[in-house]
Amino acid sequence: MASEKKNPMREISIKKLCLNICVGESGDRLTRAAKVLEQLSGQEPCFSKARFTVRSFGIRRNEKISCWCTVRGAKAEEILERGLKVKEYELWKGCFSDEGNFGFGIDEHIDLGIKYDPNIGIYGMDFFVVLGRPGYRVRYRRRAKTRVGTNHKVTKEEAQKWFQSKFDGILTNKKQ
Repeated sequence: MASEKKNPMREISIKKLCLNICVGESGDRLTRAAKVLEQLSGQEPCFSKARFTVRSFGIRRNEKISCWCTVRGAKAEEILERGLKVKEYELWKGCFSDEGNFGFGIDEHIDLGIKYDPNIGIYGMDFFVVLGRPGYRVRYRRRAKTRVGTNHKVTKEEAQKWFQSKFDGILTNKKQ
């Protein structure tokens, strides 16, 4: 009887979804990319700066080159569903990290259902999904902070199994 019960602390869920558009230059293109992220997520994106100057790319240190935002909860699941639909629910096994997170990229944001605007253009973006279990808060809280045990961490295999069962996903051995 006890083996039939599922332990609620072992259930894997999406902790956050990170969306990133790297333009590689500041100015108008970056502002338009930020509008795309705002349309998709409904929140104002943050900007990342270049760590150092790369003359061959034409970027300078501390120049804003990308925008990103973090989405949590039901909104994250809905955006992830749309992103996986673009990839036809098919991911390469190498997309999964050893900590049980996974990421993928899409080439055109209009595939997500956002209407094409000639003033904005077309941007590709990266999706990165952080998976976790209930109880991960002990790692980040301020008081009585402690480690998450190795048995409680999400492994690569568990994340792949979760992806296959939750989204009926397909894992491939070769990169697309």
